Amino acid sequence: MGMSWHGPFGKVLMLLLCLTVWSPTSLAVSASSEDARDVVKRGTMEVGVATGFWQATTVVGSGPSANRSAVFVLPRAGMVMTDALGSGWWEGNVELLVEPLFARFTKPYAAEVAGGSLVVKYNLLSFGRWMPFWDAGAGMVWSNLAPRIPEESTQFQFVLETGPGVHYFMTKTMTMTMGVRFHHFSNAGIGDRNTGLNAFLPYIGVSVFLPE
Repeated sequence: MGMSWHGPFGKVLMLLLCLTVWSPTSLAVSASSEDARDVVKRGTMEVGVATGFWQATTVVGSGPSANRSAVFVLPRAGMVMTDALGSGWWEGNVELLVEPLFARFTKPYAAEVAGGSLVVKYNLLSFGRWMPFWDAGAGMVWSNLAPRIPEESTQFQFVLETGPGVHYFMTKTMTMTMGVRFHHFSNAGIGDRNTGLNAFLPYIGVSVFLPE
């Protein structure tokens, strides 16, 4: 049986195909000037949005089940706070971002999540139009998944997150962004139950960097 282009997998393939065709053709005119270090400097603003698939894991922690899944939408806005640090391949700068969080759980029940995080990101500047990074954040969310699951008894949660990613400069200021994060939700012991939720969140999106 052939693959349907109307299913989720087909839609993802279509998106990736469009990005692949769009980048080298309509954006080729600016290829020679696409270098992260020329744009991502102290005072540069970043505005973007990403979407990802959140999948719980029992490999880390003591959660009773990995049957927890959600689709995340992650807008972001931030500013590069430092001049270039270090030298060689690890030369980079520090960026501070505010990242709202909206999510829709599909397993084990339909549920919503809303909140936000403060994120610190280290951008590596020595790879031309590719800009690898590592970020880490902490924040607060509300979710009506609890108290229906055994891991949590309160709808108010704290979130910790960290992971690698990469920006690819399609133009001098616009990037395609990809990454994966480890996510932890917990009520920090303010409720009767606090096993916590651990998950991995691969994501893809776009960002625009606005020099000072």
